[in-house]
Amino acid sequence: MGNPFASEVALVMDGERRVLKLTLGALAELETAMGEDTLVALVGRFEAGSFSSRDVMKLIVAGLRGGGWQGRAEDLLHAEIAGGPMAAARAAALLLARAFMLPEGADNAL
Repeated sequence: MGNPFASEVALVMDGERRVLKLTLGALAELETAMGEDTLVALVGRFEAGSFSSRDVMKLIVAGLRGGGWQGRAEDLLHAEIAGGPMAAARAAALLLARAFMLPEGADNAL
């Protein structure tokens, strides 16, 4: 599990535990990749359960890059994700949620 206070999410890919994080740069890259000016539409799709596999992939790539990964999106086309597509979708949704919400009790630290 990643550190929720740092907005991190862990995902095991090809047997290796990776930490994903949506930094400001990763969020900007995600907006560009999606052709959107904001991420509101993406958040809405995840909240409604109407996201696509492309949405999941773009979020995972942005999170990996925010976590320091230097790969390309194409590198993930054949990656083995522990738990399969559902685990990837859960990680993407959690990553998005953690990027915009403070963990419980953290609001007192502000």
